[in-house]
Amino acid sequence: MGEKIAVIGAGSWGTALAAVLADNNQNVRLWTRREDQAAEINQESTNHKYLPGFNLPSAIHASADLKRCAADADYILLVVPTKAVREITYQIRPFVDEHTVLIHASKGIEPGTSKRISEMMEEELEGIHYKATVVLSGPSHAEEVCERQPTTVTVSSHVMEAAENVQELFMNNHFRVYTNQDLIGVEIGGALKNIIALGIGMTDGLGYGDNAKAALMTRGLAEIARLGVKLGANPLTFTGLSGLGDLIVTCFSQHSRNWRAGYKLGSGNDLDTVLEEMGMVVEGVRTTKAVHGLAADLEVEMPITAALYNVLFEKKQPEEAVQELMGRVKKHEVENMSLLLGTDFNNIK
Repeated sequence: MGEKIAVIGAGSWGTALAAVLADNNQNVRLWTRREDQAAEINQESTNHKYLPGFNLPSAIHASADLKRCAADADYILLVVPTKAVREITYQIRPFVDEHTVLIHASKGIEPGTSKRISEMMEEELEGIHYKATVVLSGPSHAEEVCERQPTTVTVSSHVMEAAENVQELFMNNHFRVYTNQDLIGVEIGGALKNIIALGIGMTDGLGYGDNAKAALMTRGLAEIARLGVKLGANPLTFTGLSGLGDLIVTCFSQHSRNWRAGYKLGSGNDLDTVLEEMGMVVEGVRTTKAVHGLAADLEVEMPITAALYNVLFEKKQPEEAVQELMGRVKKHEVENMSLLLGTDFNNIK
């Protein structure tokens, strides 16, 4: 048996990542809040609520006892909603020491503080020495990972040796892992693509076609890059797996919770009804609120995010928000291409 890995969070993505690790003969312990869910995973090798119809590797050992999962783990992987990151990180403090590598595969920004996931974890673990924090992100639906369909993701850390070790843990013939030194960019790309996916779903719900979808994705990528670069990210990160790649898969697939939520909004449902019907966390809603405030603080222009914020939290009708976006003042596109590619095209002779 390989490394001891605690996967904290038995939703669809946490369970899928546990399955990848089990396929790679790692010692996987999967934590869930619910005793009945742990029993189902252990006895039936299924997780019907989050991954209906899939059989899981029998090597996954689930438990509702956090200590049992995390104590003595070489790696602790957090796969929980953004709103639970601080609580769960604080709870694992007793099990983190100088030998521990922390990994997270969550995607979001915290409203109020505008903190990224790794920053939230670092704050909750203040005073504790551990090896590194690694983020895992990229275009990946849990259902397709469980089907062992080809999937590629990125891992990033300020400690590249740790990122390379995590790459080795997950890498196999159907789950390919790249490394990237730009932790800020990887986290920002993974979080903000959920905002754009909400918008894409909304335009689909309104009955708009591919032209609108292409425009929203392209301009959405420019917004992501503008904010990311302002925060210190490498602009080229947003052309990679955790930027453009994740944007494509989240905006074009009905596996995407954010797309589905946006579709329901565009079809005339109010936000409370949509969230109740979804039954699972829609990270794009919370992230839209956080990023709208952050963009204002940093004076970064993000019109798509602002429009979605108005629909979600100011009760603006989706049709009206789209009309306002289309009626904005004339702009020049080259400056946005320059940002993404790191080239000032105006100076090219």
